[in-house]
Amino acid sequence: RYPGGKQRLVPFILEVMGANDLIGGEYAEPYAGGAGIAVELLLTGKASHIHLNDSCSRVHAFWRSILLQPEEFCRRISRASMTVDEWRRQKQVLAEPQKHPQFDLGFSMFYLNRCNRSGIIGGGVIGGLDQKGKWKIDARFPRNELIRRVEAIAAKKKQISVKNWDAERFIIEYVPKLPRKSLVYCDPPYFHKAERLYLNHYGPDDHERIARIVQQKLKRPWIVSYDCAPEILCYYNERRRFQFSQQYNAAKAYKGIEVLFFSDRVRVPEKPTLPMVKNFKKQVG
Repeated sequence: RYPGGKQRLVPFILEVMGANDLIGGEYAEPYAGGAGIAVELLLTGKASHIHLNDSCSRVHAFWRSILLQPEEFCRRISRASMTVDEWRRQKQVLAEPQKHPQFDLGFSMFYLNRCNRSGIIGGGVIGGLDQKGKWKIDARFPRNELIRRVEAIAAKKKQISVKNWDAERFIIEYVPKLPRKSLVYCDPPYFHKAERLYLNHYGPDDHERIARIVQQKLKRPWIVSYDCAPEILCYYNERRRFQFSQQYNAAKAYKGIEVLFFSDRVRVPEKPTLPMVKNFKKQVG
């Protein structure tokens, strides 16, 4: 779902949680997607409960499927055909969600995420349609590892809440009910080129509105991450921030610049474990 892969932020998120006495508390993502950070925090015991929300019905179908029917999901993984014909079939399922059960929709979302370049649902298949590339369609489909991952997540299902709400509603109605000892990580769709990366994306007015809601209505400690667009810097110009380099792998590998913003009461580590672009103290001071 993300060209850079936000799971790389796990060490930094842990530093923030430690600095703010949030270890063992709850953790929420209004834009969950694959929720790599949330799952890592839960499986390592750093978060006691994770709250995942995504307005995309296909993403929601994936999470519901692995939590409610993990055994069948694992069987699908073990029997999945790694061919371009099967890839085309799964792509068609995802293109016509109203014609298929939620479970099939959830598995198709998973299949395309693992078989497409960089996990981008609208991207092409790894290795190309002729499968002559260096990497083939199964390059990111290690069956046993994926099955173990699904089983581990399903074993913690009582500590996972999943919603299919608009992020704005989730922030306004759901987040205030979380314990005070909670961290909210918002990772909205990128400002630039979002239509190529997500099934659901925002326009400039949406980004501005969400920035206003986060800063005015989100009453729990929060972090927001974005691609470093001038418009986004303007929307959050009164918040502390720093920029960091991020490895992108959408179509080709390259480094981009992203930015993190922090709510006023969040204590930020002085020397974060991230590849910084500029001096940290100047940006948050």
